[in-house]
Amino acid sequence: MRFPWKVLVIGLNLLFLLSAMGGRAVAAPAEPLAVVKQAVDEILSILQDKKFSGAAKKEERWKRISVVVENYFDFEEISMRTLAQAWKERTPAERKQFVGLFRQLLERTYINKVDNYCHEQGVACVGKVVNFKRQEIQGDKAVVYTSFVRDNVETPVEYKLQNESGRWMVYDVVIEGVSLVRNYRSQFKSILAREQFGGLLAKMEEKVKKGEPMEGAPK
Repeated sequence: MRFPWKVLVIGLNLLFLLSAMGGRAVAAPAEPLAVVKQAVDEILSILQDKKFSGAAKKEERWKRISVVVENYFDFEEISMRTLAQAWKERTPAERKQFVGLFRQLLERTYINKVDNYCHEQGVACVGKVVNFKRQEIQGDKAVVYTSFVRDNVETPVEYKLQNESGRWMVYDVVIEGVSLVRNYRSQFKSILAREQFGGLLAKMEEKVKKGEPMEGAPK
């Protein structure tokens, strides 16, 4: 069965969103486009490196990718925007639990698919994969416009960033007009209305354990 290209596009971009919760000591480039380009280039370099190919090197691949992404993306901000009003109603402990589960959910849903595609099905993640086009900055917010390329077909991808104490950090990715944050916000809002916050956490925990996506996640 042919592996869906859209899963690869979404998965590669979610690699850039799965950040660690702390330790952002390494300074990022000043310009938003440079921040995105550096993160994308470093991650693709790891995926393309034959030294880290194959199932036996999977753990080492992910350790190296984690080192890259932890300095570029604000996963707590992503979680806050995804829960919206419900975030304000949560205790610090509940927020921490949600952030941890959400990160694992995205990882299990997308990253493993990309890893299988690149390393277990014998498909090399090589060639000119990303075009970096332009950036637009308005105050402490910015958008970087890129596209993923395959067979001369471009898929538009936008990275949204905000300036945090002089550093640009990614807080959303928009693929073909579909926002990661808005997509999950809609799903979680529906679950919260039916099952409250405890029900949402329970459902997320179940999906993480089974390695399944949340209902309505992009395919």
